[in-house]
Amino acid sequence: MILSVSRRTDIPQFYPDWFFNRRKEGYLYVRNPRNSRQISRIDLSPDQVELIVFWTKNPEPMMKRIRELGDTPFYIQFTLTGYGEDVEPGLPDKRRMINVFNKTAEQVGKDRMVWRYDPIFLNSRYNEEYHLRAFEKIAGSVWGSAEKVVISFLDKYGKTERNMSGIPVNELSEEGMKKLGGGLARIADAYGLRIEACAEKIDLSSVGVSRGSCIDPLMAEHLLGGPVCRRKDKNQRMECGCLESIEVGAYDTCLAGCRYCYANDSAEAVKRMSALYNANSPLLCGKVEERDKITLRKGRSIREYPTLPFL
Repeated sequence: MILSVSRRTDIPQFYPDWFFNRRKEGYLYVRNPRNSRQISRIDLSPDQVELIVFWTKNPEPMMKRIRELGDTPFYIQFTLTGYGEDVEPGLPDKRRMINVFNKTAEQVGKDRMVWRYDPIFLNSRYNEEYHLRAFEKIAGSVWGSAEKVVISFLDKYGKTERNMSGIPVNELSEEGMKKLGGGLARIADAYGLRIEACAEKIDLSSVGVSRGSCIDPLMAEHLLGGPVCRRKDKNQRMECGCLESIEVGAYDTCLAGCRYCYANDSAEAVKRMSALYNANSPLLCGKVEERDKITLRKGRSIREYPTLPFL
């Protein structure tokens, strides 16, 4: 199975000790966000976990323990944008993060690094010209440390709209997306980066941006050294091309405070949940209660023969 670590929170930046402690123990618990009394037990034994995909804006805290993964294949999706503190208030200085990106690539190899420039939104400050300049500056700075960059345009989830209160967002037409996407594609090409779009409804291939997958079958096959079963993750949006994976994070736990966040309900919710963090607990934040029902969740091997078409 593939572990997603994590779409819901930044485990590498804020909770790496919990993850590596759980790996040492051989299992972890994930509370069902739709039914809080249901808990899944995830087996982390090496014969079960075939690939780990990390999502983060700063993997530096995790890298102190990365060798504990042993031979387990993994790759890192590192989000690095051009936004300032008004949008990403809880992140370190971007110049420092570019240095972290390059140092991480030196440690794990550029084939395990994916640069994410997302989500993209426009307003009077962060206009098209701004994004093109920021993208090129970052591309030039991480040149040689990654082979792929993923972009996406901001989706207006309910939580995102609440968190973005006070920050203007201009409506972007399909033509506007194609124009900006084409500009980003030309920059990516100049720096030898393959550029892909994440879960976009519109097709940007005509401007040089192919449809991509964050949990990517091509990355999986490269790191595992052979074909994988290309089962689409049914828990994601229709436009999402990700492989099936098991998510290990929890909502309302990311401390970065990014204003475009879709995983945090509010700063108050994060404060409540993060106060329950225990690096030695099977649950990321919180504890098992008497009425909880714990069920073993079995992941399917990604080395199985493909039985479903990958869409």
